[in-house]
Amino acid sequence: MTKKRVVIIGGGAAGLMAAGQAATAGAEVTLLEKMKRPGRKICISGKGRCNITNSAPVAEFIEHFGKNGRFLRQAFSRFFSEELLDFFRENGLEIQLERGGRYFPKSGKAPDILKTFLRWLSELDVTIRDNCAVTAVRVQDGIVTGVVTKQATIPCDAVVLATGGASYPATGSTGDGYRLAESLGHTIVPIRPALVPLEIRGGIRQELAGLELRNIAVQLFIDGKKRRQLFGELHFLKYGVGGPTILTLSGDVVDALQEERKVSLHVDLKAALSEQKLDARLIRDFEKRYKEEFSDVLRGLLPAALIPLCLEETTIPADKKAGEISRKERKKLLHWLKGLQLDVSRHRPLKEAIVTAGGVSLQEIDPRTLESEIVSGLYMAGEVLDLNGDTGGYNLQAAFSTGWLAGQAAGSG
Repeated sequence: MTKKRVVIIGGGAAGLMAAGQAATAGAEVTLLEKMKRPGRKICISGKGRCNITNSAPVAEFIEHFGKNGRFLRQAFSRFFSEELLDFFRENGLEIQLERGGRYFPKSGKAPDILKTFLRWLSELDVTIRDNCAVTAVRVQDGIVTGVVTKQATIPCDAVVLATGGASYPATGSTGDGYRLAESLGHTIVPIRPALVPLEIRGGIRQELAGLELRNIAVQLFIDGKKRRQLFGELHFLKYGVGGPTILTLSGDVVDALQEERKVSLHVDLKAALSEQKLDARLIRDFEKRYKEEFSDVLRGLLPAALIPLCLEETTIPADKKAGEISRKERKKLLHWLKGLQLDVSRHRPLKEAIVTAGGVSLQEIDPRTLESEIVSGLYMAGEVLDLNGDTGGYNLQAAFSTGWLAGQAAGSG
């Protein structure tokens, strides 16, 4: 009996999983990767450690994808975090749980994930062709018949489009999948950066670059109205801010900026204390250290790099004795500590984003199989779809889950 021929376009997280699952379903599988080797984005994700998934339950997981998250219910019901962890363990890769419910390889090395996939695909006799860019998908009478590369035309019965997004182009994610999908009649929701650092109006003081704040709260204001609040980490960069809280908020920021709305961030540097408790602490500190200069007292409240900014924005003289600080000045400091304001001027470019928002419209994809409702035999998986989640392992799980489902569906029958 002739095996079903499946071509996977793209060797990232979704493509690798799809290739293996299509082969497991009994198909003859060829994976096409435009770069010298597959999995380059996997190897650099999570600062080279690769946060593969999160311990959050399904309902919470879906919430991290916003309004489009419900589309993932079918994929997650078939292959979710427990199945993913079992997959890696069964294939010899130890995984460990870290803070924030994030899972990483125990070795701390992202390339170990790629090695695990490549070993698995080799055992399944999946053919991998590197340096093989796809220029077109052949369709006849609404049915996939083959894939055209610069080297040759490959006949096939099904295609899984898993080309990734358009962020980190050096890894091969250059938006090819959007062009291919559009050429086949699919609607592309405008792509834009997600999980991207932000630039601050007026820039960042030089001494702040590299400072990482933990246990802070960040409030997002759009046109003066509070939109969201997150607790966690914020990193100062030479041009602005990044870190987990900023990356998670950045999707809303990007959309607001494109609508030319005013965006600001209010940072609560003492999120663990209410205004009343923080005020009581300031009173105690000023009374206890009444002979010391204000700048010296600040060293017990702030990282050294933040002190010049505090002095500048509160306008309290650095050499003023703590015992001479007026109630009005104390309240000014209190409000600054609880609401350091950073006005956002713009976001960083798409090439610096961790993931891409937008992509192939979900209205044209069957969530039960991830098959196109426009072209029979064409399946979609991963970031090429109009799906993007928060930082914390959510996006990679979505890539693995959609890759699993698309691969199973494409390889069956």
